[in-house]
Amino acid sequence: MRSLEKRILEIGKSKTFRKDEFLFHADDPANGFFYLQAGEIRVFKMDEQGKELEVVRLNPGDFFGEAIVFVQDKFPSYAQAVKDSRAVFFEKTSFFQRLEKDPAIGKFFLRLLAKKCVVLNNRIEALEMRTVRQRLIQYLITNCGGNVSCSIKLPMKKGELAKLLGTISETLSRNLKQLQEEGLIAVEGQSIHIVDCPRLKDELEEIL
Repeated sequence: MRSLEKRILEIGKSKTFRKDEFLFHADDPANGFFYLQAGEIRVFKMDEQGKELEVVRLNPGDFFGEAIVFVQDKFPSYAQAVKDSRAVFFEKTSFFQRLEKDPAIGKFFLRLLAKKCVVLNNRIEALEMRTVRQRLIQYLITNCGGNVSCSIKLPMKKGELAKLLGTISETLSRNLKQLQEEGLIAVEGQSIHIVDCPRLKDELEEIL
């Protein structure tokens, strides 16, 4: 890790979270943010009926919550550990005091937030402009490493994948079944074998 990132991590305190434990709930005071060192965290929103929409799935090396700390007093979403995890917590006041003394840290987070804005805009466009089938194909292609065929081991349950794609489990299952009936994929438990990557890529290119 670069020296700047080491200086940043020294500002915070390491915390551990058990599987399913919440790091914060919607409307909790935004009194700091996190850097994930180990494990996996999901950030999601929930409507009045209890339906969840996963915003992002975080992996080691990801900062999260920092944008909220800069502009809001409360978290707008939930953050929950998918597995046992360890994260560095940056208390808001202490971080801002250090930020004033070290401009390089400010530049680091400016670049970080700019990159996240681009990713978020792309995700919003994907959710609003594409069908569930199109979002599913995009996910499969993004995680496929082969030119002709490949296999993907889903890192999450299908219900969680449905939330990530902005849909429900029944709709995801229906689309997986349709792709399988068309001979494009083969589903075996948590594994998805992409039979014909070029055909999937061609279909996605037609809608871009």
